[in-house]
Amino acid sequence: MAGPIPYPESPYPESTPRQPYPPAGMQPPGLPFYPGAVPAAYPGTLPPPVNYPSPRRRGRLVLIAVLTLALIAAIVVTVVLVRGRTGDDQVTVTDSSASAAIQGFLDALTNGDDETVARNNSCGFFDAVTDRRSDMTLANLTSDAFRRQYASVKVASIDKIVTWSPTQAQVLFTMRATPAGRGQGEVERQGIAQLLIQDRNILVCSYLPRNAGQF
Repeated sequence: MAGPIPYPESPYPESTPRQPYPPAGMQPPGLPFYPGAVPAAYPGTLPPPVNYPSPRRRGRLVLIAVLTLALIAAIVVTVVLVRGRTGDDQVTVTDSSASAAIQGFLDALTNGDDETVARNNSCGFFDAVTDRRSDMTLANLTSDAFRRQYASVKVASIDKIVTWSPTQAQVLFTMRATPAGRGQGEVERQGIAQLLIQDRNILVCSYLPRNAGQF
């Protein structure tokens, strides 16, 4: 008997050609490549998220900063202006300046200087008044009454200055006066004067003797 009968060759050719195996150590073609693990940015737990200010809050902070700078600038300007006004040439009510102002007013009363008396009594309004007849009449009556009481008056001392404001003060003073029409010598009398600083001048707005009526 003859040997085994060989199988006949397949009548259908192979549809896909066989791929040769790659050499050892190489990846077969067609397989995806997976890289190694990428190291994390933080080795441990991630830090908490940062709370950034919202645009509205940021705008409010900018507005507050601008207002603060404006306030500081206004304060600086005010201080500069105040220092400029309170320089060495500022007029203030002191014992010396009060004595000079009161003495000038008393001299006007003694000499019958009605305009000076009216200018003081008007307390800063004299130059702005259009009709001064009533002011001049009152000044004439005041000086006439004063001359009937005293022949001469001199300020002896400033006893007390009560400051109402930087431009107003009330002054208690002592004066030596020679009574009119009498043979007696000088007498001392106290009086109260209300002073006002106006246009770098000290005006005697009113004069009130302690032992008589107001002039």
